[in-house]
Amino acid sequence: MGNKVIPYGRQDITHEDINAVIETLQSDFLTQGPKIKEFEKKFAESVEAKYAVAVNNATAGLHIAVMALGLKEGDRVITTPITFAASANCVRFVGGEVWFADIDRDTYLLSLERTKELIESKPKGFFKGIIPVDFAGLPIQLEGFKQLADMHGLWILEDACHAPGGYFLDSKKQKQYCGNGIYADAAVFSFHPVKHIACGEGGMVTTNSEDVYKKLLLLRSHGITKENMSENHGGWFYEMQTLGFNYRITDFQAALGISQLARNKNGVAKRNEIAKRYKDAFNGRLKFQVLPDNSLNAHHLFVIEVDNRKELYDYLHQNNIYAQIHYIPVHQLPYYKTIGYNSDTDLSNSEDYYSKCISLPMYPTLTEEEQEFVIETIMAFSSKNN
Repeated sequence: MGNKVIPYGRQDITHEDINAVIETLQSDFLTQGPKIKEFEKKFAESVEAKYAVAVNNATAGLHIAVMALGLKEGDRVITTPITFAASANCVRFVGGEVWFADIDRDTYLLSLERTKELIESKPKGFFKGIIPVDFAGLPIQLEGFKQLADMHGLWILEDACHAPGGYFLDSKKQKQYCGNGIYADAAVFSFHPVKHIACGEGGMVTTNSEDVYKKLLLLRSHGITKENMSENHGGWFYEMQTLGFNYRITDFQAALGISQLARNKNGVAKRNEIAKRYKDAFNGRLKFQVLPDNSLNAHHLFVIEVDNRKELYDYLHQNNIYAQIHYIPVHQLPYYKTIGYNSDTDLSNSEDYYSKCISLPMYPTLTEEEQEFVIETIMAFSSKNN
C-alpha cells in the first residue's frame, strides 16, 4: 500500500455535504435557525423516537440528559468501564457517584447479570440510574435492563454514540432501534468525525418523554425560554427559568448532519460488509465481538483480541495501519482511581478485555484492497509470533 495511511476511522465528506453547508452559510441563519429543527425532526424519525434535541457535542448531551432525568449531587449511577470517559463523567458533572459493573466477556457490553448483582447488593433506592453503552455499535439488549430498572425505580440513559442505525429484536420480535426510547428514558448520539454521522462536532439527545424534552431544550440554551413565562412585557421578553448552558449546535453543522444522515443506512450496510470480511478471515483464529441473535451491529468499531496486543499495535503502525485501542477501562484512569468509588467490585472481564483489545480500520470508504492489506498484515504478524 506504499506510504498510504489507513486510520481506524475516517469521515466521508461528499459534494452533497459541501453544497449543503455552503447553502446554509449563504442563508440568513448560521445558528439557532431552521436547519437545527429540520435535523432534529429527521433524526428522531430515523431512530423512531418522538423527540430529538441537537447539541454541540455528545458529552454536552450526556450532561443535560442526566440533569433532565433528575440526577442530583450524591446520586449513584451504574455504567460500564469499557466506554469513553464521558459516559461516566456526565454523572460527576452534577456531583453524582459513578459505580461500575463488569462487561459480558463475549459481547463487550455492560452485563445485565453483573448489574443486577450490584443493585441487589445495596439497599433499595441506593442507585438512581443506569447508563448502558452500545459499545462498538452493538445494541445492548435493553429490554432486560428496563425490567430491572423498573423493579428498582431507576432511569436508563442509553449511550448510543456508536450505534445510529443499530437495532435488536425484543421478546415480541419488534425491531428496537438504538435511541428509540422504548426501553430507555433518553439516549445520546455523537457526530464526531469518526462516527457514522460527521458534523465536525455535535450530538443528539432523543427521548419519548415530553417532560424530559422540554427540560433538555431549557438546559441547552442557558435555561432561557420565551414559552410558559410568568409575565411578558413585549416581543423581546424572555425568562431564565433555570441554570443552563450554551450547548447549541450551529445551522451549518446541522445542514451537514442532515446530508450525512441521509446516507447512514447505506453506511451501516457497508460497515457490516467490512465486518463480515474480517470475520471470515479471522474466524477460528482470533477472538472478536460476538453478535447476538436478532441484532444489527452498526459497527462503529471492529475489535479483535490478541495476547501480544502492544506488539501488534506497533507492527500495524509501522505498516501505516493506524489501529486504536478502545478503551482504557474508566475505573483505571487516574481521576477515578483517586476518587476510589466502587474499588471493591470485580471488573476482571473489563480488565482482561482491555489487555487484549485492538480496533481495526472500520469506515464505509475503506476499500477491499485496503482491508485485505490490513488482514494480510495481521496474519503475517500472527505467523511470526505463534
